[in-house]
Amino acid sequence: MDIQSLRYALTLAEELNFSRAAGVHYIAAQPFGRRIQRLERELGVRLFDRSSHHVSLTPAGERFLPRAQRVLADLEALMRLAEDDSPERSLRVGVLGFGLADRWPAIRGLLGRHHRDLVLSYVELNWENQYDAVRTGEVDVAVVHDVGGADDLLVERVMDTQRYAVVPAESDLAHAPSLTVRDVGDRPWVLPAGQPGLAAWVGEGVQVGVEVRSPAATPAAVVTTGFIGMHGEPAIRFLPHPGVRYVPLQGSPAAVAVATGAHDRRDAVVAFRSAVRASAALDGLVPATLDETA
Repeated sequence: MDIQSLRYALTLAEELNFSRAAGVHYIAAQPFGRRIQRLERELGVRLFDRSSHHVSLTPAGERFLPRAQRVLADLEALMRLAEDDSPERSLRVGVLGFGLADRWPAIRGLLGRHHRDLVLSYVELNWENQYDAVRTGEVDVAVVHDVGGADDLLVERVMDTQRYAVVPAESDLAHAPSLTVRDVGDRPWVLPAGQPGLAAWVGEGVQVGVEVRSPAATPAAVVTTGFIGMHGEPAIRFLPHPGVRYVPLQGSPAAVAVATGAHDRRDAVVAFRSAVRASAALDGLVPATLDETA
């Protein structure tokens, strides 16, 4: 999606006149109008109603443009940070499981454009140390499964993913369209070890069969024991295993968050947060607009 086209659309929403809006950006009305049309084609919806003497926002436009404004605000924050001659060139990023999943390419791309010298280093986290790695300084930022219990840190929730049951491929549950914890009955579970809040996410009354420290261990533990596991939806793509099936499981989603020191305002840390916000906003622009106009 063309960022300049977003700027044009926001200007047109303010001016509600193609000639005046084009003049703000010092281009002719005809190429300005083509950029707006191209943006609408990419989105699959009309953002503006036009007549020979009047321009107005459509309902889709009224929903889309505030999101576009947030995207641009985050990108501009990234560019301002890039202008600073900061000596920081490396950022240690702790990641639990699949982390930010399909958003990683967008985050790297945003940082690469605006902070070309910033190098991201990967540190594997587990459920037990996901918060402590920030507290001890092992990592600068952590991408965690937010289950509470970290009031001393700055924890920003950035993505919710539907939870899935991880069941043995030969199980009678493997082909169910969806499951509840009650459907599983008294079967034992493969559960995450760590913060107390994880138990609340899984649900009350489940039978603990075995605990694992890492999300990546869940499919193998399910295959080994025949127990039932639990994961967020991106695990289907990031942690595939021929011996398990992922089945939608009703209940609270898996909340992915970015955690840093409560008062950490280093440029690299702020840049990473801004890139995550911008990627989240970009990720939501088209689906949110299309879903609400269906």
